[in-house]
Amino acid sequence: MKIEVPCYIMQKNKKGTKIMKSNYRKTKTACYLGFITQAIAANFAPLLFLKFHSDYQISLGNIALISTCFFFTQLLVDLFCAKFVDRIGYRVCIVASEICAAVGLIGLAFLPDMVPIPFVGILCSVIMYAIGSGLMEVLGSPIVEACPFENKEATMSLLHSFYCWGAVGTILISTLFFLVFGMDSWKWLAVLWALIPAVNIYNFATCPIEHLVEEEDGMGIRKLFQKPIFWLAVGLMICSGASELAMAQWASAYAEAALGLSKTIGDLAGPCMFAVTMGISRVIFGKYGDRMDLMKFMIGSGILCVICYLFTSLSTNPWIGLIGCITCGFSVGIMWPGTISLSSEKFPAGGTAMFALLAMAGDFGGSIGPGTVGRVTQYAGDNIRAGMSVGLVFPIILLIMLFVLDREKKRINR
Repeated sequence: MKIEVPCYIMQKNKKGTKIMKSNYRKTKTACYLGFITQAIAANFAPLLFLKFHSDYQISLGNIALISTCFFFTQLLVDLFCAKFVDRIGYRVCIVASEICAAVGLIGLAFLPDMVPIPFVGILCSVIMYAIGSGLMEVLGSPIVEACPFENKEATMSLLHSFYCWGAVGTILISTLFFLVFGMDSWKWLAVLWALIPAVNIYNFATCPIEHLVEEEDGMGIRKLFQKPIFWLAVGLMICSGASELAMAQWASAYAEAALGLSKTIGDLAGPCMFAVTMGISRVIFGKYGDRMDLMKFMIGSGILCVICYLFTSLSTNPWIGLIGCITCGFSVGIMWPGTISLSSEKFPAGGTAMFALLAMAGDFGGSIGPGTVGRVTQYAGDNIRAGMSVGLVFPIILLIMLFVLDREKKRINR
């Protein structure tokens, strides 16, 4: 059953008559907070990995399973959304996403001490907020896409920038909190982070939510996969996810290994600055997207991404390598929201299935990219430059696909 709660604001038309108009700005704000919640879910627990290791005697091998469990849960949620979200309704699912995120973060603070095996409590909490994160990942974009905003490409880019600012905020605020109150106070911080999705439950419960297409009018999974251009979009999402997370998740280790920085400074100079530059890229297109060609912006970003990987893998100067790491965030910033915008334009009847499949492809890329770099780094005697040199394959394939997609667009528009 679909539950819709209208939210209106009073406005005056040109004649001065008061009219009721849907308050879509509230919808946009709710989605912004939803993407910040997603960033908290993805970035908070990794800051506590060594704390979990020391406090609960969890092996580092099991610690590594926490991230795997998070991304695998998101993949399953993406698949679920492709089949069932349209039947359940956007509002029910998006409110459930915030509930799951809030419960999962609170559970992270208490469950490890309440169950006989702390690791099980951590995994249960991670799975819970990963469900919320996965639902937000799939539904946030189509909810904003369905709103009557002008310049949808720029709006989509700005929406996705809030994930970046959420990641920056999570790292910076958590680092400052730990410096002031100590690492032993991490449970209080987990509860404080849970307040954001808890408050956002009300926003999603009361804001206007539109649907791109009705369930019976959507293309469906089979029809989408019959379109060669959709396969290109899936490939773009896989390579963009791999290019982004391979660099983002190894940026801190690169800063520590290449420059000899401490863990705290490495986190700030690596993944934090990566997220800043990625957010800047999305804000620039979000603000000036109406004056830019999305495809040209993506191709230029793809070329820059290849150059960044070359810097990190081949440069003997560690500072140039670090600049490559940080600038890579800018180069990959437009790829995820840009691919979604191109797909929405090409397949207006794609519906929730299209967004879910694209999210699943991005998550798949995000799981194989860091794993590939890490495995090669290990086999090369912990030489992270060797790992980055193999990771270069992802932005190269990404750039090739962009050229193919650009040529296809020009052929269709002739």
